[in-house]
Amino acid sequence: MKTIFLDLATIHGTKSDPALASASVLTIGNFDGVHLGHQAMLKQLQDTAKQQQLSSMVMIFEPQPREYFAQLKGDPESAPARLTSQDEKLTLLKDFGIDTVVVAKFDEAFRSLSATEFADMLTQYLNVQALVLGDDFRFGHDRTGDSAFLRSYGLPVTNLHTITDTQAIASGVADDLSDNRISSTRIRELLLAGDLRMANHLLNRDYSITGEVVGGDKIGRTLDFPTANIELNRVRPALHGVYGVDVVVLDEQGAVIKNAFAQLAQPEQLGISGLRPHSLFGTANIGIRPTVDKPHEWRLEVFFPKFSGDLYGKTLQVRFLHHLHDERKYDGLEALKAGIQQDVADLIEWRNQAQ
Repeated sequence: MKTIFLDLATIHGTKSDPALASASVLTIGNFDGVHLGHQAMLKQLQDTAKQQQLSSMVMIFEPQPREYFAQLKGDPESAPARLTSQDEKLTLLKDFGIDTVVVAKFDEAFRSLSATEFADMLTQYLNVQALVLGDDFRFGHDRTGDSAFLRSYGLPVTNLHTITDTQAIASGVADDLSDNRISSTRIRELLLAGDLRMANHLLNRDYSITGEVVGGDKIGRTLDFPTANIELNRVRPALHGVYGVDVVVLDEQGAVIKNAFAQLAQPEQLGISGLRPHSLFGTANIGIRPTVDKPHEWRLEVFFPKFSGDLYGKTLQVRFLHHLHDERKYDGLEALKAGIQQDVADLIEWRNQAQ
């Protein structure tokens, strides 16, 4: 998959270069989560590209527009929580078989484009020949552009209507398979409520977060529960609380490294195996750690029972398996330690029953 990083400051007046982008059918959006609704759009994109003998192209935005506007207001946490970081999104789109992803820098210059300037950019710089869009898609300054404008400009547009549960799949996983719209907002609400089962149903995969292990404040070590502090790569996460997880180590290409934890572990401290191959079971806290009283420091910390090894600098993918409870504020560090001990015991018991 080719990735094009689009910054208007670097392309002003530049014409399309065949080496940059082949003739393509394009779809545009945040694609946060790459959920079943997005997947239906991507399938339509690929079908249209195949019919027209063109490449498939997806345009996403960094930062996402609502993140940009929240930053302008000086309140970045007012933007919706991220389901997927940029890298996670790119990996999912690559796995789906998309030929090219355009990562457009969303800034004042980009948001100020007129509808005509936006269409000119698509055709003259990105070599777009046709589009697949949602029926409510808007673009350009003050959202003045739409599918009708693009057709009048000369670009063929295929519109895909909103995808609902029953349109996407017919499955007995959900308790209530209504005609609810599949959206990133709905999945955020499910994750925040700890409903992994339904969120995973709408994502068509298990929810996970990928990040590098970085240095923390070592509070867990003082409590005899040393944790791996994993970069979130987002302002705040979409789920909070205490979870049972399984974790794999990824290489630079995003592939799972076989037996990685066994190679990193100290003798006789190999940990507890996870529920997928080459993974280690862990107990995770994701949130603001209210007992530590650092309300704006969102953290993902994973403790690996019966494991000891150096994980700094490793890229870990954390798959969330079981929501135990929301974050709790304890009366001091001793109470916190006792709470962690109970959480670890409860989650190991869940793990043993789940195998």
